[in-house]
Amino acid sequence: MLTKAYFPVASGDHPMRRAFFLLTLLVTTFTAHANAQSDWKAKLNTELPLLGHRNWILIVDSAYPLQVSPGVETIDTNDGMIEVVQTVLRQIDNSIHVRPDIFMDAELPYVSEDDVPGVSVYRRNIADALHDYQIQPQLHDKLISQIAETGQSFHVLVLKTRLTIPYSSVFIRLNCKYWPTDAETRLRAKMSAAKP
Repeated sequence: MLTKAYFPVASGDHPMRRAFFLLTLLVTTFTAHANAQSDWKAKLNTELPLLGHRNWILIVDSAYPLQVSPGVETIDTNDGMIEVVQTVLRQIDNSIHVRPDIFMDAELPYVSEDDVPGVSVYRRNIADALHDYQIQPQLHDKLISQIAETGQSFHVLVLKTRLTIPYSSVFIRLNCKYWPTDAETRLRAKMSAAKP
């Protein structure tokens, strides 16, 4: 047990030291939070120009597993899901080279408010955040397996949020902005037709 002899304090000085300690703790906590926020945003700014077709960016809930495929990099944003989704999509939309193909867990519409209070509000908020995009539902386990496989050859950036709602993650597969899907289809058709 620590005694007063271990931390000698002049009489009457005790409350000031305690206030100073609490203030230092608050400043340190705030600084750590601000650094986490700026770190993930800086990482996104640095990596996005390097990412392209077949790379992924995931914005995930707190319990998303830490994957060990060599190309999967996980960062704790210490931010809310909606803010991170909006920031990432804004960066992608402002890029000259990539566009998002968005996948979400097929289980999310079936999670009940009784089991997870707040899930209905989250569904509304994420629908608002993604209203300009087509969402492709896929089973959670299939998405995780796909990310594990992709991480063997391609980079995957996982941005972990504070959200504690299951099946809420947003999986963004990057595609080429200046080469639309219909152009790729026409190209493949021409190549098939040209084969002897």
